[in-house]
Amino acid sequence: MKLASRVSRIAPSPTLAMTATAKAMAAQGIDVVDFSSGEPDFDTPDPVKAAAEAAIRAGFTKYTPSSGIDELRQAVIEKLEHELGLRYEKPQILVSCGAKHSLYNLAEACFEAGDEIIIPTPYWVSYADQAILNDATPVLLPTRESDGYAINVDDLRKAVTPRTKAIILNSPCNPTGATYDRQTLEGIAEIALRHDLLIISDEIYEKILYDGATHISIATLGPEVAAQTVIINGVSKAYAMTGWRIGYAAGPKNILTAMANIQSQSTSNPCSISQKAAVAALKFGGPFTEKMVVEFDHRRKVMVKRLNDIPGITCRMPSGAFYAFPNISGILGQRGPNGPIQSPQAFADHLLKQAHVAVVPGEPFGSLEHIRLSYATSMDMIERGLDRIAAAVKTFSA
Repeated sequence: MKLASRVSRIAPSPTLAMTATAKAMAAQGIDVVDFSSGEPDFDTPDPVKAAAEAAIRAGFTKYTPSSGIDELRQAVIEKLEHELGLRYEKPQILVSCGAKHSLYNLAEACFEAGDEIIIPTPYWVSYADQAILNDATPVLLPTRESDGYAINVDDLRKAVTPRTKAIILNSPCNPTGATYDRQTLEGIAEIALRHDLLIISDEIYEKILYDGATHISIATLGPEVAAQTVIINGVSKAYAMTGWRIGYAAGPKNILTAMANIQSQSTSNPCSISQKAAVAALKFGGPFTEKMVVEFDHRRKVMVKRLNDIPGITCRMPSGAFYAFPNISGILGQRGPNGPIQSPQAFADHLLKQAHVAVVPGEPFGSLEHIRLSYATSMDMIERGLDRIAAAVKTFSA
């Protein structure tokens, strides 16, 4: 049977594919150091697990409203008001099966053929494919490592055309760990207001910040900006709840209503038990997140130092999230034991096959000079993995 043409325009998520490959190798007894996975290695906090257990014992195992239970939507409303000073009503909140699901609901509700979606690069791998799946055209807006991956507002202004429908922001950013400052956000907001652009603000890593950095949501820059912004967030990263699959969106009522209608015809409600757990995370998870970030900070510094010690590799210190995004341009063109290393993909393949280290190549993020490593893993794994990478690079020749 002939498949829909949209299927041929996308590829499986490369981060999930690399993680699956690493796990398959480990299942075969191969000692793999996995830096590919984008999830905290910490266990879900006890108050969250207790809330889930209580929900099970209480028989809270049936369908819920497709947009999410009132208790969780209210917890999201209170969080956004307390932390960001933003006020939303329940029809403006949608709970979905993870932040990725929230983003896809939004793409289905707003994107169509002829639309252009501006995506700053490097970018999270699914943004472009989600636009393509909904017949829109991703317009990749390069940022520069030398500028800290900050959007150049003049470049953004030039990228806008009569077909531009939206711009996607991700701060802190996956894969670079970069954050947006207020001045940059104000420039972006001015352009969005002038051209009536939808602002999609992916804030899933908002609580994972270092060196005194603070999270600024573009929606806080004024009522007019908030009226054109959809905030995407969830509990996966901040509370080590990746498998619980709870994300949420907040924004203009007409957009969120459309997203809710789509969800009601696709997945219906997120898991009932996970929703109860998410309420506990939003109410009681703060101390857990703070401790986790302290540990991530220690790992971040060790990983970045070790990467910078490897000849041919340079790595900028990330200010948020839990990824290092080293530049390997000094290695590209060198010859390994099995042939030349001409691309990040070739380097990642070599590391996996020869050194048994899983990293994600830069190409799916929009970079031909980088790889991504997650430091959301133990210090022992970080040390062993960097030892292996350093040893592998020593075997290369110019």
